[in-house]
Amino acid sequence: MHNKIFENYLPNDRSTLIPLLQEVQNIYGYLPENALRDISDFVKVPLSRVYGVATFYNQFRLTPLGENIIRVCRGTACHVKNSANILFALESELGVQAGQTTRDKKFTLEVVNCIGACSIAPVILVNDDYHGRITVKDIPKILKKYQTVKKTDTAEATK
Repeated sequence: MHNKIFENYLPNDRSTLIPLLQEVQNIYGYLPENALRDISDFVKVPLSRVYGVATFYNQFRLTPLGENIIRVCRGTACHVKNSANILFALESELGVQAGQTTRDKKFTLEVVNCIGACSIAPVILVNDDYHGRITVKDIPKILKKYQTVKKTDTAEATK
């Protein structure tokens, strides 16, 4: 891990645990195991406690994100419009559960409380693209669009 990360922190200071975790995740996109060990040694907190903090807060990830992040809205409007079926279809199609990344690292599937697009419920967000009023039968077509397109190219592909 980059030793430069520790330059801005005092060793043995337990209050720096969360800021260190945040900084490491900002650099790597997740919290690699070796980084957690280094943080544990630096702040003199048992590794089990570092893992406890990292798994307690939703903001921290222990695995890298996929190229495409799919967020399934489970807010009230989407729930009423059967977003549970959308989530189930995505899990089945991708072969992962919510919170996981596909083996090929193409997709990470997440559940969110509200996307803020209630008028087009049920809605999913793939990277920065909203897909509203979707049905289970729309899922394969939506996924196919992102199978071959790089994350940075999706904005162009949707125009």
